[in-house]
Amino acid sequence: MKINAPGTVADVRAAFDRYEAALMADDVTAMDDLFRQAPETVRYGVGEVLYGYDEIAAFRRARGGSPQRTLGRVEITTYGDSFATTNAEFFREGTDKRGRQSQAWVKFEDGWKVVSAHVSIEGAGS
Repeated sequence: MKINAPGTVADVRAAFDRYEAALMADDVTAMDDLFRQAPETVRYGVGEVLYGYDEIAAFRRARGGSPQRTLGRVEITTYGDSFATTNAEFFREGTDKRGRQSQAWVKFEDGWKVVSAHVSIEGAGS
């Protein structure tokens, strides 16, 4: 198995960047398109636990946009040509607390899709 084949990393980075742009623009349609539309898709957020694409999509429609943020370090690792992880640090406007985002991506016939995501903020809940 080839780990971090440059072309595959570039493809995943492009999908990751599309998601980030959609998140900052509150482009719900684009965000929904980048998550696998299946009951197995999971997203754990700072204040929510969402099981299945339908719960994730409903959350996005009700949220009214994500807080604006700046990305810090982004790490992408690909395993073969159809599975990848992305891990990113981010900083929301108005706070110095670091956020973390982890995503698992799988390449399907219709492109790269997030199948699992987790977002957290350092010190949240403590």
